[in-house]
Amino acid sequence: MDKKDFYLDAIRDVVPTQKEDQIQDVFYSFLEIEHLYDSAIELVKTQLNIFDNEFSMRFQRNPIHNIESRIKTPQSIVEKLQQKGMPVTPESAKENLTDIAGVRVICCYINDIYAIAELLTEHSEFHLRKVKDYIKNPKANGYRSFHMIVDVPVFTSVRKESAPVEIQIRTIAMDFWASLEHQLHYKSTGDPQIASTLTDELKECAKTIATIDLKMQDMFQQINML
Repeated sequence: MDKKDFYLDAIRDVVPTQKEDQIQDVFYSFLEIEHLYDSAIELVKTQLNIFDNEFSMRFQRNPIHNIESRIKTPQSIVEKLQQKGMPVTPESAKENLTDIAGVRVICCYINDIYAIAELLTEHSEFHLRKVKDYIKNPKANGYRSFHMIVDVPVFTSVRKESAPVEIQIRTIAMDFWASLEHQLHYKSTGDPQIASTLTDELKECAKTIATIDLKMQDMFQQINML
């Protein structure tokens, strides 16, 4: 089933009394939202690349190793609205969901994470909505990353709109751990004993990786002092 068919079927299911032309209007409104959030992602990525290129010019190094992005699929948007008991409408999605658009920034060192986060919050066009620092306060399973949600202004041909973008900033080591943790737990969900053992081992791995991150940063700072 393609994007259009899924949206149309989902809208018909939750608002069966609407006429077909009204359902089509809702569908195209969802497409407009996708364009809005995709544009917001591109603006964040552009600003991040500007910072990275500036660091390269001024300090002869790149603090950003990689930038990844994703936008929630139509299925995910509709399903999340249904799970929350919210109306399946574009307006409801914009009002109630803050993770439709996501950007992940992979940095070389922990200090780079906070430097990039500060630069983004100081950007006059981006409005900081929320911060969760899982580096200073790791999750119970050992997960570490810096999360922030910023409202990004998007200028279209007819108006100015704002869209929230969830930004995750982490080191290469943190990203490596998070990726493996997701894979291992996904594969072990059918066996509680294996899942429990993995949870304990992953916590230890997270502590080791955090120690390595700090050590690598210290070594980098010592090199810069030579």
